[in-house]
Amino acid sequence: MEDYLQGCRAALQESRPLHVVLGNEACDLDSMVSALTLAFYLAKTTEAEEVFVPVLNIKRSELPLRGDSVFFLQKIHIPESLLIFRDEIDLHALHQAGQLTLILVDHHALPRSDAALEEAVAEVIDHRPIEQKCCPPCHVSVELVGSCATLVTERILQGAPEILDRQTAALLHGTIILDCVNMDLKIGKATLKDKNCVEKLEALFPDLPERSDIFDSLQKAKFDVSGLTTEQMLRKDQKTISRQGIKMVISAIYMDLEAFLQRSGLIADLRAFCQAHSCDVLVAMTIFFNTHNEPVRHLAIFCPHAALRMTICGVLERSSSPSLNLTPAPSIHPNLQAYLQGNTQIFRKKLLPLLQEALSAYSDSKATPSGQHETAGVSGEQVDKELDGAGALLFPRLSQDEEEPSLPPTPMNSLVDECPLDQGLPKLSAEAIFEKCSQISLSQSTTSSVSKK
Repeated sequence: MEDYLQGCRAALQESRPLHVVLGNEACDLDSMVSALTLAFYLAKTTEAEEVFVPVLNIKRSELPLRGDSVFFLQKIHIPESLLIFRDEIDLHALHQAGQLTLILVDHHALPRSDAALEEAVAEVIDHRPIEQKCCPPCHVSVELVGSCATLVTERILQGAPEILDRQTAALLHGTIILDCVNMDLKIGKATLKDKNCVEKLEALFPDLPERSDIFDSLQKAKFDVSGLTTEQMLRKDQKTISRQGIKMVISAIYMDLEAFLQRSGLIADLRAFCQAHSCDVLVAMTIFFNTHNEPVRHLAIFCPHAALRMTICGVLERSSSPSLNLTPAPSIHPNLQAYLQGNTQIFRKKLLPLLQEALSAYSDSKATPSGQHETAGVSGEQVDKELDGAGALLFPRLSQDEEEPSLPPTPMNSLVDECPLDQGLPKLSAEAIFEKCSQISLSQSTTSSVSKK
């Protein structure tokens, strides 16, 4: 794989047609590994004059936000320096020069900013339900399996299994196991095809890591923020909402509130983040597990606009449906209000309607007699739907993926309870997985207590 990737980087220096295998914008481990391994397979099985290049659909600077990917690449001994990121190749210039052919993997719809590239798309491989109106008019291969890496594995095993080496097999093996929650049948995300592909890889390479070992290490790496700056932590798993030109960012922070508030230069970092992202309010929901493996959630609201901050805090404090059971934490700055959250069952998706209500209440209070809204001191950007940030990556699109499956849900993972595949695969995020893990833990604790009695 290293030699192949070095050749890809060399090909970028030449003026020649390229076949680019492009993952999705969230660039989670599944998207990343699917792009790398599919491009590798195509390069090994296609005429020599055609060059296949895997491109990770994020800036290089965003890779540290994807802890599981960084960990896995190091474990598999693939140097990050050999990877090609979206900011290192000009796809639009290649297309204008007539030198681009695109293969989309782990997604089937290009964002509006890449709409001009659609006519260059020659193939699509995805494991999500197809939106026909968004899908390019080309060969499309879609199957509702737990991991897109499963579809790539199947293609390699059927087309040229001899090109598989242990390194490539380990990439596919670990990715499928992570996406399918360690192939746990009770959780239900893994399909028969996912299971069969994992077993075939293990049969070909008996020295692959134990499933539980690789799953546990990847899960741990996914939520590890120890090496991130405050700005990176805020971007890792964020959502954005706006009302009447007032923009709010809501970030999941995977650490204790007290530790977060004690970070050096925190206020300056929060202020800089708001300026850089043109947002008026920053809400951080901290999440960690206590010694009993139970989730602990707290809130911090940073907002330089006193009236807006008071409106948001008032709505959250007074809410009874749901009740957050908030206890104010000691303030470290007048622009920052922190709370201990007594009701740990309220995760970010359940918090969003309250925050939207608060923005609407503030906008209504600022309405003038003419019906116009005063927006001085707040950003002019208007976004009336939730947008995922760069860090929303696990499962990544953390920008295409929603935080949790839409209702009615489907039991393709541990977050749902309905009939398998009734609505296709759900979309995941770190927050959703944290929520379900906490539910499983609490259920096991209750069962243990009852059995002891």
